[in-house]
Amino acid sequence: MWIIKIYPFAVLLLSVLLNFAFGIDPVQVAISSKEIMGLISFAAILLVVNHSWIMTATEITRNRFKIFASPEERLSSGRERSERSESSEEGVFEVERCLNTHRNTTENIVYYIFLVMVFSLSSPSQFTAWLWILMFPIARLGYTYSYFSGNDNVRGVFMSLTLMSIYGMTNYLVFSFLLR
Repeated sequence: MWIIKIYPFAVLLLSVLLNFAFGIDPVQVAISSKEIMGLISFAAILLVVNHSWIMTATEITRNRFKIFASPEERLSSGRERSERSESSEEGVFEVERCLNTHRNTTENIVYYIFLVMVFSLSSPSQFTAWLWILMFPIARLGYTYSYFSGNDNVRGVFMSLTLMSIYGMTNYLVFSFLLR
């Protein structure tokens, strides 16, 4: 239980150490460079690929186990409104896995998008931008793979990398404003 309590602080501390190791420049608010905008665009493409993968896996799983997303979908498949779903326990479990993956990804992307926009306007170094901006979508792809494959240990590593990216951008911003 103690590791759950200290885990976020350990990831935060590691991201702070990495920022200081790579250098934090005082904030220089400016329109993002062409390179950083390209980096953000590539990150967005990776996140769209991840979302498409989750969406497709969810629909394939629903189809495989005959689990319908809505009453209208059930009716259009030829089943009666009063007819109960004949979903197996395994099917419900697998669809739940897909929905949990989607929900978790959506929850985390909200913070990422906000932070990337502010972070990119703070004129970070190219290396720092590459590190924190790309770590998130790559970690999300790994998280999705490990969640779908049922590998909790690997999923935890990718979850940590996701958090490290968000914490890295956050503490970079805090320290860059303090260095003014």
